[in-house]
Amino acid sequence: MHKQRVIVKFLGLTLAAASLAASAAYPVKPVKIIVPYQPGQGTDIATRYFADHLSQTLGQPFIVENRGGAGGNIGTQAAARAEPDGYTLIMGTNATHSLNQFLYSSPGYDAVKDFDPIILLGTFPMVLVTPEGSKLKTVGDILKNAGADKRDTDIGMPSTTARLVYELLKEKTKAPLFGVPYKGSSMATSNLIGGEIAVSIDTITASRAMIESKRLAPIAVTSLKQTELLPGVPTVASQGVKDFEVIAWNALYAPKGTPKEAIDTINKTLQTFLNRPDTRKRMLEMGYEPGGGAPGDLKKFTESEQKKWGPVIQRAGIKFD
Repeated sequence: MHKQRVIVKFLGLTLAAASLAASAAYPVKPVKIIVPYQPGQGTDIATRYFADHLSQTLGQPFIVENRGGAGGNIGTQAAARAEPDGYTLIMGTNATHSLNQFLYSSPGYDAVKDFDPIILLGTFPMVLVTPEGSKLKTVGDILKNAGADKRDTDIGMPSTTARLVYELLKEKTKAPLFGVPYKGSSMATSNLIGGEIAVSIDTITASRAMIESKRLAPIAVTSLKQTELLPGVPTVASQGVKDFEVIAWNALYAPKGTPKEAIDTINKTLQTFLNRPDTRKRMLEMGYEPGGGAPGDLKKFTESEQKKWGPVIQRAGIKFD
């Protein structure tokens, strides 16, 4: 009898240990966050900021992997096809998860069906910038000079959202502008400062350092109202382009079917982080209005953004392929 009790106790301890191992708190190994753009852009900068916090808080490395190309489609396709085990995530944007299904004939993924939402991290307007000292001081200057001097019609577009800003500006004003696509912010900024283009459209995050060092001058932001991200900078809408608004955003997603434990752990960790005053301060410095909310909130937001921009893009006849 004593021997049987020992065996039963041993089996109980073994099962308990196996259960504990099986239910080890997520994450138990490094996590990859795909950024579907080149290094140095706003999405990349923000992702590294949040990845550092996740690494420190959850005790495993959160590694950023840049997979740029095709307006964000290449990296997003890779994320959609990844194993849904919680160890591959993607920093989605309004481009990858709202616009691209209308801008491309076949983006290679479904932004709603192929992903589980985790959390909306931040929103931000874009900014039109010129080299410091440029004769172009307003949106009106750009439009007036477009037909007179070809160089003043060259507008850099280092992202899908930047291209949408350009296309909508051109469509609304009928001005003979000329867009120059770039794979990332660094080259666009370099060419802007070097005089190869007259204007660039970029995130405040990517432009802030150059603006603060007085190498670039902000002409307008693309929100309907002025933003505390760039105090005093007028909007495109206030400069004569009625109802002009394009707001970009970043949100974290996982491949469809990712365990709820992983999604809830990341959501809770980042929601707590977003609620901190020092996080808000830092995000504003980077060019973001802090986000937040539950996974279900992001799902509704993603769907509403698609309903908002789909008809706009289709009416304008904008296609990137």
